Amino acid sequence: MAGKVRVSSYAISLDGFGAGPDQSLEAPLGVGGERLHQWFFPTRTFQRMYGDGQGETGVDNDFAERGMAGIGAWILGRNMFGPIRGDWPDEAWKGWWGDTPPYRVPVYLLTHHPRASFEMDGGTVFHFETEGPEAALEKARAAAGDLDIRIGGGADTIRQYLRAGLIDEMHIAVSPVLLGEGEPFWAGLDLPTLGYEVAETTAGERATHLRIVRKGG
Repeated sequence: MAGKVRVSSYAISLDGFGAGPDQSLEAPLGVGGERLHQWFFPTRTFQRMYGDGQGETGVDNDFAERGMAGIGAWILGRNMFGPIRGDWPDEAWKGWWGDTPPYRVPVYLLTHHPRASFEMDGGTVFHFETEGPEAALEKARAAAGDLDIRIGGGADTIRQYLRAGLIDEMHIAVSPVLLGEGEPFWAGLDLPTLGYEVAETTAGERATHLRIVRKGG
């Protein structure tokens, strides 16, 4: 049986932004965007990937841990990979994450500009998909088998998959911060008409967690 197509641990602000403005090498999440993830950084899940391994357990960590489990492939928008726009000047840029990205499975990056696939330490293989979101999903399904496919962002990428009705389940972490500007997440989305409903709301230590599912799914 094919796995789910899901969004997990996607953080937004109280005023609905999924990233801050003006993404750059110095501000990968946009200006102020790191504040959206203050719920995630202290968790044991994050600390095992990037810290001392001694992070907190609790509700926030439970959601973070589930978000990383059972994934056979990822799909990311190009901005999630780096700050470069337009044609690739060369193949030097390998992503934000150093030599060992956290994905450890095939990752399909949506872009208009072709580039050869490459593998990183730990098993992450980046593929550059120029034929659009549905083509990326078809390849991700083939790679994932019966495991889940995680749509990792950014906001516009998730919105494209939502509008196409291709996401089965979505976990949104609402952080108690106001950004004022940035990448809007909810704007223009009529989720009830698209067939989605809120299945669960859970208060965590540093965020409120929403589980949104496709009706009848």
